Amino acid sequence: MSNRWGWLIMESVSFIVLSIFFLSAPREPSKFAWFAYVLWSLHYIHRSFIFPFRTKTGGKLIPVSIVLSAVFFNVINAGTNGFYLGYLENYSDTWFSDPRFLIGIVLFSTGALVNVRSDNYLIKLRKNSAQGYQIPRGGLFEYISCPNHFGEMVEWIGFAVMCWNLPALAFAVWTVANLVPRACSHHQWYRKEFKDYPSDRKAVIPFLL
Repeated sequence: MSNRWGWLIMESVSFIVLSIFFLSAPREPSKFAWFAYVLWSLHYIHRSFIFPFRTKTGGKLIPVSIVLSAVFFNVINAGTNGFYLGYLENYSDTWFSDPRFLIGIVLFSTGALVNVRSDNYLIKLRKNSAQGYQIPRGGLFEYISCPNHFGEMVEWIGFAVMCWNLPALAFAVWTVANLVPRACSHHQWYRKEFKDYPSDRKAVIPFLL
């Protein structure tokens, strides 16, 4: 199926499923639960309805099996996080001054910024290239091949610290387990495609991996 529409379907599931569980809760969520819901929603509204239509994917296809596996992944994670935020959470108003929130929001914001800026750079690079793919340069791209994946991992690790519950932690672990192999695969592709690819550049974690 179309890569663009496949991406929209599999990513929008996270926003839709989380919203169903969260908004159907019989009690009024805490202020922090609303805050976490808004952060999750902003991320997935961007990933579902904005990002796919900015990328240069004309004519590209994605296997339906990949879309379905991503849908399953997102239903489980959005469902468990939405259920916790809607039905189980007990955050007090003082949570916004808790060290876990403060550390988590810094990580989440930093990761989101790295993720979006890296995606924007790659989109611009491809649009301005008449010769196909190029070696990304500048910023974190000087240290790792996939700062967009690195940023997304930091973002959801921050979300897990900020929310301090098992569903958020599980989602962060699943995200890392999914993105690290993808980043390593992209890194190997760059090294194979470009003979002059920087030999000291890592895949996804600066100086380590």
